[in-house]
Amino acid sequence: MRRLLPFAFLPLLAACAAPGPTLEQRLATFVNRPEGELVAQLGVPVRSYEADGRRFLQFEQQSTVAVPGDPYPYGFGGYRRVWDVPPSYAVVRCDMTFALRQGVVESFTTRGQGCR
Repeated sequence: MRRLLPFAFLPLLAACAAPGPTLEQRLATFVNRPEGELVAQLGVPVRSYEADGRRFLQFEQQSTVAVPGDPYPYGFGGYRRVWDVPPSYAVVRCDMTFALRQGVVESFTTRGQGCR
């Protein structure tokens, strides 16, 4: 029994290393839920549209990510190239659209590079 005790923490480490739910999994929890819960959790939608007895609510999410520059700023010959790219930042966006019928979420779609 003493030999097993030092390894008892391994399942805990494995649980910590496991990634959380994906965006799709988190948004799927809103299906079959009322519109009020959706708005309470995600905030006020940026757009809404009604067609064919359905209501569509669009939410936006933005984040800034670092974009690495050129890993070889002086090339292989020791001189600076014209096309060198310095490190920079980019804004990535995710649009999430929920379809509702009679105030209940039926489905959702996502669009954008920031939908992860």
